[in-house]
Amino acid sequence: MTPEKAGKEDWFSKLDAELERKTMAVSRDRDELHMQKTRVNKMLIEDLWNIMNRFGKIGVNMIMEPTYSSFMSFEKDTYPEKYTLRSDVDYEVVNNLQLIDRSQVQGRMGDSLKIWHYMADASPRVRVVFDYCEGEHYYKYAGWKRIFGQFVVYDAALSDADGDRIHEVLRDVVLAWYESHLRNNRDILINHLKENYEKGETFTE
Repeated sequence: MTPEKAGKEDWFSKLDAELERKTMAVSRDRDELHMQKTRVNKMLIEDLWNIMNRFGKIGVNMIMEPTYSSFMSFEKDTYPEKYTLRSDVDYEVVNNLQLIDRSQVQGRMGDSLKIWHYMADASPRVRVVFDYCEGEHYYKYAGWKRIFGQFVVYDAALSDADGDRIHEVLRDVVLAWYESHLRNNRDILINHLKENYEKGETFTE
C-alpha cells in the first residue's frame, strides 16, 4: 500500500468513526423522544378519560377524540372505572387528542381541551389549548359560521414536557370548567381563561 493510499484510508477511517458516533448519538436522541412522546400520550389519554367521566357524574355530555375505545380495554362489568391501556397501540404516532363539551346550553357546544404535537424549528413540541365558541357570524358566500377563540394552556419542547406542570394547568382549567357547569355560568370559565392564559388564534367552523 502506497503512503498516499494509506493516508486516504486513514482519513476516511477517522471520518467513518465520527459518522458512526454521530449516528449513535442521533439514534439515542430519537429513541428518547419516541419514549417521551409515548409517556406523555399515555398520561394524557388517561387524564382526558378521567376528566370526561368526572363531568359525566354531574350530567355533562363530553366526548373524547380519538374515542377511548382506540386506547382502552375493559373487562366485563368494569366500565368505566377499571381499564387497561391496549398493548397493540403505537402511542408514539398519536398527534392529536381532545375532550369536547357537547352541552347544548350557553353556547358551550364545541368548547374543548385539545392536545397536539407539532414541529417548530425542526424540534418536536407539545401544546395544550382550550378552544371556545365566541358566537356566530354570517358570511356572504359561506353562510353562518361559528367563531372560535383559543387560549394556550401549555406549550413546551417535547423533550422538556413536564407531567407535573401539565397536571397543574389541567387542574386549573378543569376546576374552572367544572364550576362553570355547576353554577350554570359559562363566564366563570371564559373569564378565568382570559385572566390566566395567553390568547391563541381565532378561527371559524
